[in-house]
Amino acid sequence: MASKAATLELAVLGLLHDSPLHGYELRKRLNLLLGWSRVLSYGSLYPALKRLLRAGHVTDDASSTPGVSRRQRIVYRITPAGQEYFAGRITDVGPSAWEDEDFTMRFAFFSRTDAEVRLRVLEGRRSRLQERLDRARASRPPGASATGPVDRYMSELQRHSVESVERELRWLTDLIEAERGPRGGDSRADPDPPPQDPPAAPPPVPHNARAQQGETHG
Repeated sequence: MASKAATLELAVLGLLHDSPLHGYELRKRLNLLLGWSRVLSYGSLYPALKRLLRAGHVTDDASSTPGVSRRQRIVYRITPAGQEYFAGRITDVGPSAWEDEDFTMRFAFFSRTDAEVRLRVLEGRRSRLQERLDRARASRPPGASATGPVDRYMSELQRHSVESVERELRWLTDLIEAERGPRGGDSRADPDPPPQDPPAAPPPVPHNARAQQGETHG
């Protein structure tokens, strides 16, 4: 299983792959990537950046904005070694790619992988969630005994967890079917449809018919 630190480092490399970023912007984008369930602190980000610097996967450059502040900002850039490392890790389809945070990060960078990798990660994630769902359905709510009453709130919490997993399973199944489709999960918009001929104009009304209509309405 991939550690949270390793997942965070890979997410940093993925974002820096698009463009150099300073610490504030990098943290903001990571929070968007990781979702509402986890707020990334600088206390987690900067140690990760230091590890990447030591490994030679990123570099840091000091920059300042004229007329705004004399305080320099550190801009982080991915190195060729970092790009190579990221490319190798993002195509890893082992069990760690199916876990919660690692899967979220990998899904965000699916555009950097081919259809075969995407399918294996999606299918692995679906299999892992199905195992969770089977265990949850077979177990009693936490705190419940074989003969005692079931706690209402414990039961509601279990029901919520089961429904959440069921929703994600349906979502994953839709994604897998799309990846297996004729376009291989190509997310680009369909080309514009060919232009159609304008509708034919109605035939002209004969003169004698117009005269008859006038007599009728006169």
